[in-house]
Amino acid sequence: MPDIVILNGRVITFDGPDAEALAITGGEIAAVGTNSEIRDIAGNARIIDAQGGTVLPGFIDSHVHLFGGSAELDFLNLTGVKGVDELAGVLRPYGVERPNDTLLFACSIDYALMGDRGVTRHDLDAAMPDRPFAACTADHHTVYANTKALEAAGLLHGKDVAEGSEVVMGEDGLATGELLEADAFGPILAMTTFGGREMLGMVTGADPVPAPDVRTRAIDKAAIAKGFKHCAAQGITGLHNMDGNFYQLGLLSEMEEEGTVLCRTEIPMHLKHTDPVERVDEAAEMRTKYNTDMVWSRRVKMFMDGVLDSRTAFMLEPYPGTDTCSEPLFSAQQFKAACIRADAMGLQIAVHAIGDAAVRQTLDGYEAAQMANGVRDSRHRIEHIETIHPDDIPRIKQLGAVASMQPLHSPRGGFFPCYEAGDILHAHQIKTAFPWKTIRDTGASLVFSTDWPVVPVDVMPTIQGAVAGVELPDIWPDQRLGLRETLAAYTRDNAWVEFNEHRKGRLRPGMMADIVVMNTDLDSIDPRQLGSARPAVTICGGRITYEA
Repeated sequence: MPDIVILNGRVITFDGPDAEALAITGGEIAAVGTNSEIRDIAGNARIIDAQGGTVLPGFIDSHVHLFGGSAELDFLNLTGVKGVDELAGVLRPYGVERPNDTLLFACSIDYALMGDRGVTRHDLDAAMPDRPFAACTADHHTVYANTKALEAAGLLHGKDVAEGSEVVMGEDGLATGELLEADAFGPILAMTTFGGREMLGMVTGADPVPAPDVRTRAIDKAAIAKGFKHCAAQGITGLHNMDGNFYQLGLLSEMEEEGTVLCRTEIPMHLKHTDPVERVDEAAEMRTKYNTDMVWSRRVKMFMDGVLDSRTAFMLEPYPGTDTCSEPLFSAQQFKAACIRADAMGLQIAVHAIGDAAVRQTLDGYEAAQMANGVRDSRHRIEHIETIHPDDIPRIKQLGAVASMQPLHSPRGGFFPCYEAGDILHAHQIKTAFPWKTIRDTGASLVFSTDWPVVPVDVMPTIQGAVAGVELPDIWPDQRLGLRETLAAYTRDNAWVEFNEHRKGRLRPGMMADIVVMNTDLDSIDPRQLGSARPAVTICGGRITYEA
């Protein structure tokens, strides 16, 4: 007999015709059909009345930073804050609430906090003069710090950092307060309330030293548990983490035993450009040790470049008004060697590549792996693709790669402001910027996500950004997609990209009972209102993980 039945829904199965109802038994979907058919077998099952709302496979966010996003739920968020006065107005009360913090840390500080000029430590000093304060930008590739924070971190007089990172220095011989990329701001993160553990999987890919004690592990698990609850409230049943280390896998494994993992989660091995290629072998150890339906590891993550806003994305031609294209984090030779090694081990690869040169170098690495190891169903991923040369667009499908993109990162999504031609991107680069529809139209595989905490993990604003978006100047091509194909890119296709298309991502008997019931019929509402739709119930493995 079923444990749960859902009636009166508009059930999008992604497995043929829509339905009205379904039944769940023992963590799997037992039946899908009409209200009458499912009611006849309901017995003593719990009945969920969808009240005409859309019912679909649980959302899978295929690019998140779980520990960092969870930690930031408790940090001050500076989205929309402009100027020193506004910053001081929100920061000083925050400081009063957290008198014992060694470092006051905030997130999502705007690159344009001070308008047309860059942010300096003096601006932050004016807002918070008497305590160490730092804030990361939304993309988490830049941190701004005040003088006291720079002093405490040993950065005020500069620091030798790894290639691709920079402690920006001023004409006075002191740090300006702008810290570019992980090796520069690592000492700042080490002073947060989590001691930098929340970002260690991205900054180094290594484990905390010394190993955290039981009390510290409990603090970290509590933070992640809060993050899982937050994700479940968005209808999410699966997460693909984009940073990783053994420490996070160990925490999640313990949490699985404790019953606090509410979303199925994949954690990768993070290979840094400063690592020997042989470190990829750790990924095989992770794959062997962690391999359950709730917590697993079968992927290697790498970063090829930085981001557009700080001009650290690797470009094929210099940024407008400059003579710099930035630099790749990996050399071409090193990256190809890493791809060949990981691919030969049967691992999936995911690479952060934002600039057009970074995308090209990533594709070259995937091509080298195919030439060395032969063609296989690898589903290697390119994360972001914020600009791409037209010649490289068809290569994604040709190489069987996957475009993993985030609609709210694009100005079309309406979350971030529009780039003016000739500012960060040349006019001809805008024509292939954030080109998810252009890529999909070639027949290449496309999946959607948020990159939480770069943008909120809330699913429906991202769906709205891809479907409705906002109006942009004519120079920006229209990349908007239909609702059903966008929902598929967040459910069915994200199950496929993790090699689980035969187990989830569709609503049919025998599939995992990972389901979200929405509070409205998504097909019937104005696309410009999709962001306001909310989950009513989230179910993961037959377990109700959220109920409004």
